[in-house]
Amino acid sequence: MTRQFFILGCGKMGSAMLRGWLAADARGDAGEATDFIIIDPYFDVASLGADHKAIAAFASLEEAQAAGYGRADVMLLSVKPQMMPEALAAISIIDVSDCCFISIAAGLPLAQLDAMLGGKKNRIIRTMPNTPAAIGKGITALIGNDAADEADISLATRLLGVSGKVVRVADEADLDAVTALSGSGPAYVFLLAEAMAEAGKKLGLSEELAVTLAEQTIYGAGALMQASDESAATLRENVTSKGGTTAAALAVLMADDALAELLEGAIDAAHKRAIELGQ
Repeated sequence: MTRQFFILGCGKMGSAMLRGWLAADARGDAGEATDFIIIDPYFDVASLGADHKAIAAFASLEEAQAAGYGRADVMLLSVKPQMMPEALAAISIIDVSDCCFISIAAGLPLAQLDAMLGGKKNRIIRTMPNTPAAIGKGITALIGNDAADEADISLATRLLGVSGKVVRVADEADLDAVTALSGSGPAYVFLLAEAMAEAGKKLGLSEELAVTLAEQTIYGAGALMQASDESAATLRENVTSKGGTTAAALAVLMADDALAELLEGAIDAAHKRAIELGQ
């Protein structure tokens, strides 16, 4: 039987994960045959850039049910946290008696999600992915509620593993810190690339060359960190010759721990906001 995988809300993060699953399906890595049923009034299937027969998009759960999609085996909850109560209000028209819910909504606790779903000890996996999932380079942290068994965790891990690395946290509170560090983290790196390219332009480089140099440098440095057994600190020290150009730059970036404190402040702000979203 083909798995019916509902995606409730398919914005930037939901779309990124969907692209990862479709790419895996095309490679034959997705395992069980899956129909993706997207519930999002603003989603455009054409934005995927190809004809995918396994995708059906509807503006509402009512429309999906009327079209014959009345059973959910897996449901990705990817609407914004503040919209989740309204989005889940109509879920009773779909058969979710054997459904595993996977939430990527920042800040919404497992108990709160279960209450929104009727408080029937629904099997829920709470996760925090990031947008590199679209190209299979993401990282997702997850934890399940008491109703979710190891089979559910294994299913979520397999599904999310298609989009990159998956890690399991022991304490649900850790997901707020994960949100601040890796969930929001790609934006920090994109900002760094912007700043590096802008600095290069001010030194006289063309915009195209400055952007290429910044992007490839960040990409290469990340790949090197993953390929190396050495820590980021050691890799930094290895490339910093005494009295050289790198040392001159780091003297500015590391003066009075300015960069470290700036990042700590930014990540702390994201952490606090993640907690607020769950209150």
